[in-house]
Amino acid sequence: MKKLLEFKAHDGEIEDIALSPDNKVVTAGRDFQCCVWQQDQLVTGLRWHENLPGIPDKAYRYQACRDSGTFLGLGTVTGSVAIHIAFSLQRLYYVKEAHGIVVTDVAFVPESQPGQELLGSHEAALLSVAVDSRCKLHLLPTRRSLPVWLLLLLCAGLIVATILLLQLAFPGFL
Repeated sequence: MKKLLEFKAHDGEIEDIALSPDNKVVTAGRDFQCCVWQQDQLVTGLRWHENLPGIPDKAYRYQACRDSGTFLGLGTVTGSVAIHIAFSLQRLYYVKEAHGIVVTDVAFVPESQPGQELLGSHEAALLSVAVDSRCKLHLLPTRRSLPVWLLLLLCAGLIVATILLLQLAFPGFL
């Protein structure tokens, strides 16, 4: 094995590290940060006090991380569990104190046939394990979105309606 990169990712110890399918690295450190890296460049990151502003950052930190490529699953020392969009770190799911104490690991249910049985109609499923000797399944509901054809149809209707309104308001417009 040969070392390819060496860089300072966190101030202090790294609690967990995960590799995503698109060659990004996610790290959770004792410095209350969770970071997404491409090679040695910081892509984006979460700081505890920015993510959850009402909670003092010195009492809490990210403990475990996993990146499915689409989603980033996080566990904390307070027992909380969260799922974020991997590329923007927008939070989609959060359960405060899902466990009574430290979440030691999180893992996404694979999208294989047995995993689909657990996933059902949900967009993602995350397992969390904690020091309280419990394993919990967290299901991310499928986000609702408009089909592209409907969005295009609505835009076309809006353009036609605008032209008609302009013609009514200004009879010699066209």
